[in-house]
Amino acid sequence: MAMNKVLYEKDGRIGRITLNRPEVMNAIDDDLPRELAEAVARADADPGVHVMVLSGNGAGFCAGYDLAYYAEKNGANNVTQEMPWDPMRDYEFMWANTQAFMSMFRAMKPVICKVHGYAVAGGSDIALCADLTIMGDTAQIGYMPARVWGCPTTAMWVYRLGPEKAKRMLFTGDKITGREAADMGLVLQSVHDDHLDDTVEALAARMAMVPINQLAMQKMVINQAMEATITQTQRLATVFDGITRHSPEGLNFKARAETMGWKQAVQERDTGTFDWTLNRPVNPER
Repeated sequence: MAMNKVLYEKDGRIGRITLNRPEVMNAIDDDLPRELAEAVARADADPGVHVMVLSGNGAGFCAGYDLAYYAEKNGANNVTQEMPWDPMRDYEFMWANTQAFMSMFRAMKPVICKVHGYAVAGGSDIALCADLTIMGDTAQIGYMPARVWGCPTTAMWVYRLGPEKAKRMLFTGDKITGREAADMGLVLQSVHDDHLDDTVEALAARMAMVPINQLAMQKMVINQAMEATITQTQRLATVFDGITRHSPEGLNFKARAETMGWKQAVQERDTGTFDWTLNRPVNPER
């Protein structure tokens, strides 16, 4: 099947994978995770490719799940079902997406993710599944749905940050800049926006000179330290993600998005100006 929402190009020893929905800020729909996994598999199977570079077309890396598709409406997978909801149907869909993102982690060859603009919500799931993530100084990363209607199914926040800093990010749903993310240890490096491309290219070129078997062995050894718990953690996170979308607060968020549009619902979520439990705007006098 031809891919068009994720592009793939072999460039010498580098496999270039590009998220390609710039008209919606590379937002995730039903097709993008599958196409991403297919591109990773293609690069991993090519004996001439030593390293992959993942990036996004347009104004930013990835704005997360396409809420105009999933929140205002229901995509083909009905991520918010009519009650009573079937948690296993929900789990099957989200688990497949999680494993598609994790194809980068499980690939034999290393993956560098280049983040410009933003990698937020589900976009942060993708960026953090790469082996190495480099951001522009002004780029932003965060998982705002932690405030309502989401749980990061890849659980990479805790594996990259440790428990306390992961809690700081997911208890608030805050976005932070690339510079803050690097200082916190969430990503490898943050560089001036104008130097992002050159920095990623220099690292990819140096890694590409290492034999594939050496790269694969080092990656496998390091990943092994995480693999003892990562599947169990991700299964729990994926179940909880479905619950967040079918909790009373999650259903109120969905209804608000359908009534007022997802942009307003997201703005109210991220600024804390709506009480999702009481289903009404916050009274500033209280």
